[in-house]
Amino acid sequence: MILQRLPFTFVLNMDFRTRIHIDESGTLPAITHADTLLLLGSCFAEHMGNRLQTAKFSCAVNPFGVLYNPASILTALRCLFSERTFTENDLFQHGTLYHSFQHHSSFSTSTAEETLARIYASLSAARSLLPRLNRLLLTFGSAFVYTLPETGDIVANCHKLPERTFIRRRLTISEIVDAYDGFLRPLLNDRPEMQVILTVSPIRHLRDGLIENQRSKALLLLAIEQLCQRFPQRVFYFPAYEILMDDLRDYRFYDRDMLHPSPVATDYVWKCFGEACFSEPTRALIRQCEHIIKGLSHIPFRPEAAEYRQFLQQLRQQMERLQEEHPILDFHKEIELCHTRLNS
Repeated sequence: MILQRLPFTFVLNMDFRTRIHIDESGTLPAITHADTLLLLGSCFAEHMGNRLQTAKFSCAVNPFGVLYNPASILTALRCLFSERTFTENDLFQHGTLYHSFQHHSSFSTSTAEETLARIYASLSAARSLLPRLNRLLLTFGSAFVYTLPETGDIVANCHKLPERTFIRRRLTISEIVDAYDGFLRPLLNDRPEMQVILTVSPIRHLRDGLIENQRSKALLLLAIEQLCQRFPQRVFYFPAYEILMDDLRDYRFYDRDMLHPSPVATDYVWKCFGEACFSEPTRALIRQCEHIIKGLSHIPFRPEAAEYRQFLQQLRQQMERLQEEHPILDFHKEIELCHTRLNS
């Protein structure tokens, strides 16, 4: 048998990647600088939220700190939309620090007063955005939860307490769907402009084991599918998990711990998110904002040099022009920083 040699152009046209088509899960809602966003969930949500803040979107990011499971995220949402306050009775002392079971350890300090002050400041800042909130982005990381045996309460963070302190279990699909249905239905009825984007974090929870991590992620994906079906055109899914698992699909896109996405992977997911949710004018405005913030982060060798002072003046002029063209943008802190550096 004679093997026919394939043309070289065939090899050049081969695609060695499985690309994710975002529209497979339904068209995602548009996001502009006129929108107000709230992001809660895993540190992946924090990465995306920080990008949005750098691009000068009006948003609150993880006001309770990093949250991993859907139940704790929902508890945080209910707290934000209520008059709930935190007192010293909500804290416990472990070692030299005071903690809250509903908050990440980044809120923990050596005194109850300071811990409560941090909680109050974050809560107040997030609640100030609620009257105009119209975009909710939630990232589920794990279906496993840890509960306190004496109360049955699910904790958001174990704060390195011994494992025997908690009962570990996995949420069911119906638990997640029914709980979120009870919260989202009145919220979406009261706010016709509200749209919700759900994602599953691509960060692997290897402490659960490879098999259990996959089962956990699968459970979250199925729960999100049902929520999207219950609230069509109001609840959407962004495939961050699939982008990393199936599109990038290589350990070079993970950080050194082999669990978290690398900066390159995060950049790529952000690009995919932008292509799905941002119009070209919005993307152009994002690029301008990012350019300004990058310029301000530059630390010169000679801050007194005339060239650097001219550079700061140009940045300030750019910010003032953007604020004039787009009053929704807020560069007051950055303009003040330029002013301080120019007068130092």
